Amino acid sequence: MSAASKIREGEPLRFSLASVRPLPDALLDRTRRAFAGACSQVRESHPAAAGLFTLSLHGSAAGGGDGREIADGLRSPALALGVDCALARGRLAERGPGLIVSDVDSTFIRGEVIDMLAQAAGSADLVADVTARAMAGELDFAESLALRVATLEGLPTSALDDVAARVETAPGAEVLVRTAHAHGAGVGLVSGGFHEVVDVVAAQLGVDRVLANRLEARGGRLTGRTSGPVVTRRAKAAALAEWAACDGVELAGTVAMGDGANDVAMMKPCPGMLKPM
Repeated sequence: MSAASKIREGEPLRFSLASVRPLPDALLDRTRRAFAGACSQVRESHPAAAGLFTLSLHGSAAGGGDGREIADGLRSPALALGVDCALARGRLAERGPGLIVSDVDSTFIRGEVIDMLAQAAGSADLVADVTARAMAGELDFAESLALRVATLEGLPTSALDDVAARVETAPGAEVLVRTAHAHGAGVGLVSGGFHEVVDVVAAQLGVDRVLANRLEARGGRLTGRTSGPVVTRRAKAAALAEWAACDGVELAGTVAMGDGANDVAMMKPCPGMLKPM
């Protein structure tokens, strides 16, 4: 189920706004009117979240309609003002997610771990060039990962600990994990980055599961290669499905978050997708 599919009459809907700044009155008024135009039995709440101003509207679809049109009508004003928003439907709207899976670099944490490692290895320019080629479509993810990791050959493994200690989580990441657990939901991280850093972040915040690449090392130094299967877009989607099955959660009760092409596959089966600022 997705926002693009037809909304059934009586289907539960929930639309939420969240911002680090006070929500503009004009946006609140417009959102309430738009939601009331699409739903009956409307009620609202303001979920407590440290450092955030929130609004959550709940209701039942007043009639069948085009899901994309309704979603765009609700989201567009918020996104134009840089306010995060999400439209949930069905089981997700009623009970919230049973599993949340997130990409890591530039999503769950600030910045890219490979760039931080490249700075330590003195290969930042080489890595930036490979990244640019990948973004231009000249390289797929596995190829670009191999080329970037190759520039780390000889880097002491102690640099991994240094980078892990300097990583900053994205605003709200800790609150997300804590709130998810309070509601009985699991949290997983899927990363094209590296277990050696992601595991540290996951342990600090109490994340339940992690899938990432591993860096090969010998004699206390990186070899410039990864060890084991590369985490591709298909691997991310497979992890979401596997973890959901293990937790007894239907795909309709999962939410996936990410910022790149490598994340699209795991988002496709998910009814919830957070819209970034």
